[in-house]
Amino acid sequence: MDILYLLIPLSAVLVLAIIAVFGWALHSGQFDDLDDEGERILGPDTTVVDADQASKRAAPEQSAQT
Repeated sequence: MDILYLLIPLSAVLVLAIIAVFGWALHSGQFDDLDDEGERILGPDTTVVDADQASKRAAPEQSAQT
């Protein structure tokens, strides 16, 4: 029974922390453009990270046929 004196305030603090993180994400614009972000992965990948990836995309290696 004594553990309830610890668990109830701890759970209230946890709920307040979750609400604070959600409010921060909402205020910082995390949920502004959900439709475009969901469709972004379906489009062509145009970003190149470095020169090695650019050369692989330009001329893909052909596997040796036996």
